[in-house]
Amino acid sequence: MTGTDAGNETNDPGPGGYAAARLRLLTEGARSGPPRRAALSGLTDDWLAGLFTAAAGTLRGASLVAVGGYGRGELSPRSDLDLLLLHDGSDPGAVAALADRLWYPVWDLGLDLDHSVRTPAEARKAAAEDLKVQLGLLDARHLVGDLGLTAGLRTAVLADWRNQAPKRLPELQQLCADRAARQGELQYLLEPDLKEARGGLRDATALRAVAASWLADAPREGLADARRRLLDVRDALHLATGRATDRLALQEQDQVAAGLGLLDADTLLRQVYEAARVISYASDVTWREVARVLRSRAVRPRLRAMLGGGKPVAERSPLAEGVVEQEGEVVLARAARPERDPVLPLRAAAAAAQAGLPLSLHAVRRMAQAARPLPTPWPAEAREQLVTLLGSGRPTIEVWEALEAEGLISRLLPDWERVRCRPQRNAVHLWTVDRHLIETAARAAELTRRVGRPDLLLVAALLHDIGKGWPGDHSVAGEIIAKDVAARIGFDRADVTVIATLVRHHLLLVETATRRDLDDPATVRSVADAVGTPGTLELLHALTEADALATGPAAWSSWRGSLVTDLVRRVAALLAGGTPDEPEPAAPTAEQERLAVEAHRTRGPVLALRARAEPVTGEEEPAGAPEPLGVELLIAVPDQPGVLPAVAGVLAVHRLTVRTAELRALTLPADVDDGAVLLLDWRVAAEYGSLPQAARLRADLVRALDGSLDIAGRLAERDAAYPRRRGWTAPPPRVTVAPAASHHATVIEVRAQDAPGLLYRIGMALEKAAVRVRSMHVSTLGANAVDAFYVTTGTGAPLPVADAGSLAGVLEETLRG
Repeated sequence: MTGTDAGNETNDPGPGGYAAARLRLLTEGARSGPPRRAALSGLTDDWLAGLFTAAAGTLRGASLVAVGGYGRGELSPRSDLDLLLLHDGSDPGAVAALADRLWYPVWDLGLDLDHSVRTPAEARKAAAEDLKVQLGLLDARHLVGDLGLTAGLRTAVLADWRNQAPKRLPELQQLCADRAARQGELQYLLEPDLKEARGGLRDATALRAVAASWLADAPREGLADARRRLLDVRDALHLATGRATDRLALQEQDQVAAGLGLLDADTLLRQVYEAARVISYASDVTWREVARVLRSRAVRPRLRAMLGGGKPVAERSPLAEGVVEQEGEVVLARAARPERDPVLPLRAAAAAAQAGLPLSLHAVRRMAQAARPLPTPWPAEAREQLVTLLGSGRPTIEVWEALEAEGLISRLLPDWERVRCRPQRNAVHLWTVDRHLIETAARAAELTRRVGRPDLLLVAALLHDIGKGWPGDHSVAGEIIAKDVAARIGFDRADVTVIATLVRHHLLLVETATRRDLDDPATVRSVADAVGTPGTLELLHALTEADALATGPAAWSSWRGSLVTDLVRRVAALLAGGTPDEPEPAAPTAEQERLAVEAHRTRGPVLALRARAEPVTGEEEPAGAPEPLGVELLIAVPDQPGVLPAVAGVLAVHRLTVRTAELRALTLPADVDDGAVLLLDWRVAAEYGSLPQAARLRADLVRALDGSLDIAGRLAERDAAYPRRRGWTAPPPRVTVAPAASHHATVIEVRAQDAPGLLYRIGMALEKAAVRVRSMHVSTLGANAVDAFYVTTGTGAPLPVADAGSLAGVLEETLRG
């Protein structure tokens, strides 16, 4: 395009005329997307052509060539200009002068410029040495000057690329893999790089390069639309920020969504994820095809020699009825009839996952086009094949994505559509909702030997977050959906009830174990009432672990696992006919007893630091791999006012992150005189550098308890310097009372953004309220603190209802301030 409407608005080839026309084009509300990108490229073509013509004079043997994104006509508002000044080498001095008269006007406008001046031979040499240069030249487009010179270079570069494809395509694939390792996967990132992340614009460009090699081609269906969608988002991002950026930051997503006419930032992210998924899947299929072709070329001469020059026949190995393996992929048998066999998609997927092989694109597309819907309820074979697919572990994920790319998953499970590509705005979660569900199923497959009904575990894992596509509590909504899906799949009424119960209570064990006092009979009784039977408890235990492991590293640890296991043991005993009588106080360890006696003797705090490194749960980690739980800090201190805020404040002053914390009164040996001792068991880690010495911690704790250390002032100074994300506000804190959580204390639950001194502020508020902290259970999930405090009156009784509500309100107001 060289004669755009915008370009015809001015006959001035200088920067001023171009800048005004460019500004009008970018601020027009009626034109966006591909038309605006094409118009901007055409306007820029005209301007540069005018500059070249005015500067070149009588110079011959030179041309101006657009390469890279500009060569493809994909100029976003703040894109840089990729330009090659091509010349035949006959007059280097005149070419250098021409280059100055071209580049300086571009720089004067503040546009980014990626430029080079080369002869055709030099350009080909640079392309041979640098793959990125060669990729840019594949999109070379003539702007002005000697057309024959440009055409000759294009022909030569394409010929070089096709001749060198067997060598250069593996290099390109490695380049894409290295970039993905650095930037992550676009379809799962909350702040993705639209260009560099896997599934982004660079991968789309790489697929064009593969197609240009004539060695293999990418699946074309939906690819152009996916590329266009990412380019549209980048355009809106450039206009919203005024910067040449490809990173879709959280604070800019609402503005970008509004610029595209979308409902909100979640809708924007979902569209980005869908586009990235199309490009990622096309990349997987394309690189498999490249590998297959290169493999075939390598073995063909040997096969021909063995077969006496005949054409080699691909070997086909049966995997299941209507399903065979051929050249490392799962394809349909010649006799397969998907239009007559509605179970075939699940059978083929299960066979592929069991064999650890990818499903052929052509097989998936044929099944998507021809397969009939399954009847309701599903036949037993279909249900068994689904369970087999889910129970295949990690290979299930790739096979599931192949089915999803062609819409088969939403046809099998219509409720899947609501969670497909749905973002999760929680730093603890690594994946979108749909990917998290299939990740959980893959994790559950590793735990099937622990349960009596692995089929129920796997289906519950697949459905446990299915309610996140609906308003309200996703566990409540998910229970309703899970009942419907399980019945449609063909489970009987009893099994449907179990699956629905698992979905409804999939967070019950981990939340109870980490936020409730397991020694309180009410805690155990409430879980037993919700679970109902030992078999359901067994399944829920496995689902809890699989869910947490599939969420991300911050969601599970050996410590959490041990708490959940302890809770399950207590609930199992109750379900087996036991009674949750008042437990005997746990006997202190030798170290705890020693610290308590020393604290009582000295009438001051005594502490001990001990490194903690526990094996990680999960078979993927090497045996004995240490989990970075920081160190255990044990503190014994005579019972007195202000212990909790003093300890929390000292730790915050020393920049120690509290990962978990527990507080309880310790019963001293009978030969020790009057006086109670509090034992605080903390897991801490240093934010920066190394841990402070125990002696320094103790000295500051003594000063904090006697009031000579100004903790509030120190923390205020630190808080003023604490970095905050520009344009982003954390969700407000929430403080609630759990009225039925304990018969012996009032449970106050605090959920807030983790920050320096948070626990100190909570402790001070509880201290001012004149309540006693019987025990506390502190945990940090990513940037979120989830803490539970068991508090009583001075006489050891639960707080009156009105006082508990008032305390929760005071705490919430304190944290908001």
